Amino acid sequence: MAATRLDNKFFASTRGQIILLLRRTTRTVEELAQILGLTDNAVRAHLAALERDGLIEQSGSKRGSGKPAFTYDLSAEAESLFPKPYSVVLGSLLDVLSEEMPPQKLENLLKATAQRLAEAYKKPTGNIPARLEAGTRLLNELGGLAELKETEGNYIIRGFSCPLAAVVTGHPQLCKLAETLLNEYTGLPLQENCERNDRLNCTFILNNK
Repeated sequence: MAATRLDNKFFASTRGQIILLLRRTTRTVEELAQILGLTDNAVRAHLAALERDGLIEQSGSKRGSGKPAFTYDLSAEAESLFPKPYSVVLGSLLDVLSEEMPPQKLENLLKATAQRLAEAYKKPTGNIPARLEAGTRLLNELGGLAELKETEGNYIIRGFSCPLAAVVTGHPQLCKLAETLLNEYTGLPLQENCERNDRLNCTFILNNK
């Protein structure tokens, strides 16, 4: 998957090059300076900025001819800088499953997947609004942008950015996966009513009347 223009611009910078070098292997200040053609102090300044941004971290030390030198490595957060082909892989997988399975069997498989995913999270307690707020936060943690609203006795979780947008258009049954995930996690009977047109809007409704 191609990187965005912003990624390309960042990785062409000195700090971006340091990130790419550390992605390959742990390195010291002196090793980075030699590769980049910079002074040790210049490299330290860039490392300090990257460490402040949470992208790198000291991972140990390496003994040479002199005193031990600190080694640096990428942090887990730095991996978010690199493209991930999840949507491409998921889309291709669903294409194959759709060809090999009857629709109902595929739907059952997606529901079982959602149930397994829900089991990985501690289920919320409390009243209905508290559990729905927790469900909304879960969608946001999974990469969405959702908020909870109450309208005429109905609770609605409305999403403005679908985390599965790249795949949902060709596989709308994924909305049922999200519905099952929310129902299993919150313990409430939410109903999916997503809009799948030019702009994807996720909507899950709990009729409280």
